[in-house]
Amino acid sequence: MNSSLAQRDSINDGRTQYSVAELSSLLEAIGRGDRQAFAQFYDATSTRVYGAVLRVLRDRGFTEECVQDVYLEVWQKAPSFSRASGSPSAWLVTMAHRRAIDRVRSEQSRSDRESRYAMLDDALGTPNDASASFLDRRPVMSALGDLSLRQRECLFMAFFEGLTYAEAADRMGIPVSTMKSRIRSALANLRADPGIACLAE
Repeated sequence: MNSSLAQRDSINDGRTQYSVAELSSLLEAIGRGDRQAFAQFYDATSTRVYGAVLRVLRDRGFTEECVQDVYLEVWQKAPSFSRASGSPSAWLVTMAHRRAIDRVRSEQSRSDRESRYAMLDDALGTPNDASASFLDRRPVMSALGDLSLRQRECLFMAFFEGLTYAEAADRMGIPVSTMKSRIRSALANLRADPGIACLAE
């Protein structure tokens, strides 16, 4: 590696300039279980990792949690790092970006599930008190039986399997808009069923 490339790929932690070779050596030491090397590597790179993750998540709390996950992964995967496979900074930033994207998808999936459960509660008229556990659920099952096979499949995938709209649509081989339309139609049918309406009383 020539000196100009090494200079471009070095990291400055505000106190010390670390070259590619030095960062590689630290990672190799981490791979052998060297905690001091890990602390030094963290000090040298955490500012850059934090910035990369924050650009994706745009939330400081989530970013701090994600950065912790990144460095846990560094500790676990350092033994597999190879100088031949690329620079330490590229290896680290790729890892951080992947973790951030995973966090975005996880939060979106959680938000989708909460929205679907809220829709289902509204459709079924689920009571807010403890009496809900004693309700006869047979009207619900009967109403579900009156739906079309496609509507039931969509509801079960979305509400009971916890799939996102996109995941359920992909499984059925239909557009996401069609999946959402079928679920809305199924919920409308449930709301119109007198057996379901009595649950809210």
